Amino acid sequence: MIMRRKLFSVIWLFILSLILVTCSVNQPQNSLQPEPSEAVLTIWWNRGYYLEEDEALQKVVTEWQEKTNHKVELLFFCEDDILQVGIDALAKGKPPDIFFSERAEYTLIPQWASEGKLLDVSDVIKPIKNLYGDAALNSVYLYNNVESKSSYYAVPIMQGTVHIHYWHDLISDAGLGEEIPKQWDDFWQFWQNAQKILRQQNDSNIYALGLPMSIDASDTYIIFEQILEANNVHIVDKQGKLQINKPAIRQKIIEILDWYTSFYKNGYVSPNAMNWLNSDNNTNFLNRETLMAINPTMSIPGSQQEDEEIYLNQMRTIKFPNNPNGDKPRYLVSIKQPIVFTSSAHPQLAKELLSYLIQPENLGPYIKGSKGRYF
Repeated sequence: MIMRRKLFSVIWLFILSLILVTCSVNQPQNSLQPEPSEAVLTIWWNRGYYLEEDEALQKVVTEWQEKTNHKVELLFFCEDDILQVGIDALAKGKPPDIFFSERAEYTLIPQWASEGKLLDVSDVIKPIKNLYGDAALNSVYLYNNVESKSSYYAVPIMQGTVHIHYWHDLISDAGLGEEIPKQWDDFWQFWQNAQKILRQQNDSNIYALGLPMSIDASDTYIIFEQILEANNVHIVDKQGKLQINKPAIRQKIIEILDWYTSFYKNGYVSPNAMNWLNSDNNTNFLNRETLMAINPTMSIPGSQQEDEEIYLNQMRTIKFPNNPNGDKPRYLVSIKQPIVFTSSAHPQLAKELLSYLIQPENLGPYIKGSKGRYF
């Protein structure tokens, strides 16, 4: 019952978008060019998993400074800290000019847009609108309840989806062959069987599944939302109305919660999963404490690109199994998006920098620096 209550809170975090979610700092130097400006554009940005991400963004900002002669203060914050830092600054009326948190789009951006706290950035998107897919555009086309209109209130820069990674060499050691079952029940049973065999062979404590169970990890509710999708459970209808009080929907959610937590209760998920943060899923898998992991980015294989033996031979990335009804899986995507607050000190400069950033020749190296985490 405790587990069920905790995981119901995960659903509410996703539905209501009310979750309250610094490391080191880099400050670029300005250089001489056209009209000097006393304004200092402030950017608070989610620190990347890899140095190449931050260096690529730093390069774009430095180039923009040199072209425009506007000063920029670029600050990087940890993923676990930046959303709360932004919330606090907004409450004090002193937000940055540009704000980017990797968790904001599925937590607070829709709420902030509804409350009239985000700047309309349609003029940033319009010149390259044809380069975006429908999912990216739909994710930032939000309703402003203050102005009673829908518009673009964030700028899509990259997207990610859910992936399954596993240790191919350990599956071979277990003698389970090359083929991973594609049917839903067979798929999940496969990993449980593998755990039993590997523990008998090696007297190890490896766990079958790297499923986060913590409400502090955004991975938990992203993965759970994908499981809901696989079971054709839609907690919000096409008009944006909650469906969880409908008996049939509520019962289905309860059944899926029971299914998800059963892996933990039956010993196929690490007991520590109750306390995991986003990085712990990765760490446990890379330490071979879990046989399989589900992750909303490609950060796990991305971290091993320098080791060809691991990257090419020992690790595998596979599709989700067919849905319980036999249909092919449909994948949810998460669109990463910086925003400009209406209370920002320099909204026009913020839009100009974002317009520069999203040019393919500028944004491309930043996405490449993520080493496949996003695309």
